[in-house]
Amino acid sequence: MNTISEDAAWQAVLERDRRFDGRFVFGVTSTGIYCRPSCPARRPGRGNVRFFEARDAAEREGFRACKRCGKDETPLAERVRQVLDRHVEEGITLDELAKATGSSAHHLQRVFKREVGVSPKEYLAARRAERLKNELKEGKSVTDAIYESGYGSSSRLYSQTNARLGMTPATYRDGGRGMLIRYTTVSTPLGRMLVALTRRGVCAVSLGDDDATLADGLRHEYPNATLERAGDAELTQAVGAIVEQLEGRASAIDLPLDVQATAFQLRVWNALRQIPYGETRTYAEVAAAIGKPEAVRAVASACARNRVALVVPCHRVVRGDGGRGGYRWGVDRKEQLLKKENG
Repeated sequence: MNTISEDAAWQAVLERDRRFDGRFVFGVTSTGIYCRPSCPARRPGRGNVRFFEARDAAEREGFRACKRCGKDETPLAERVRQVLDRHVEEGITLDELAKATGSSAHHLQRVFKREVGVSPKEYLAARRAERLKNELKEGKSVTDAIYESGYGSSSRLYSQTNARLGMTPATYRDGGRGMLIRYTTVSTPLGRMLVALTRRGVCAVSLGDDDATLADGLRHEYPNATLERAGDAELTQAVGAIVEQLEGRASAIDLPLDVQATAFQLRVWNALRQIPYGETRTYAEVAAAIGKPEAVRAVASACARNRVALVVPCHRVVRGDGGRGGYRWGVDRKEQLLKKENG
């Protein structure tokens, strides 16, 4: 298994630890049966146990489901995610995905989009783009990165990643070289605010004390892009939508985004955008909502990396002990936002 050591998996089996249900199954070679870690049946000898990441992997090896625990209680969206994660390189069709998870294609698509915020196809594209970014950051050539990320050809790469990265892989590696980013700054109840757009959508919303610092931050994020201070209708519309919510005249901000994100960050940010105005969630609740209850720290990290303040409302995520938690643009601003939204 890739994510859990066999020693940790065996310990979970001995303790019948339900927290590991859905993360792996174990097959018993002497009986030909596979079980969930929490199965109430008598524990087999360690020498008779094999571990698998999912039920379909165990079944391919000839094991059959245990009658006592064989019903897979892992949420469908999480089962789909697990299968997608195993097929980043070679891909998988919707029908194959449905067969692997024991669901109809239509039901699978609807449930996954509702729970995760993106379609299975979009999730797979995000994972591929994430791998591509890592390959490029490690200094590999674009050609090598194309094939090692599972795209198969350069034409397929450019057609699939342009919308995700907002630029070609070579441009991304060069810090946004060749991109045009238009931005403006305005005064808000929280201080100065910078809003920046590419031709695909909002790429930055920052809060601060002065325009110079905000502009420097944008240049640091896109060091080789062409930055243009502007005030055209599209920028005015975006700024207006954000200010309306700041002033309590709108409960949601519906703007297209062009932000670079890993698949995990994308899942977290989509979950944040679904937190209703005037409500909060803890980091643990967000982790549970995306099917990763153990990833509380990773959720906090994804919130900290959010570059579009307010549009992705990371200020609505708080600590489990009641504390406000951190905020990229200052805890005082987070406190003001929550007070405003709570009436």
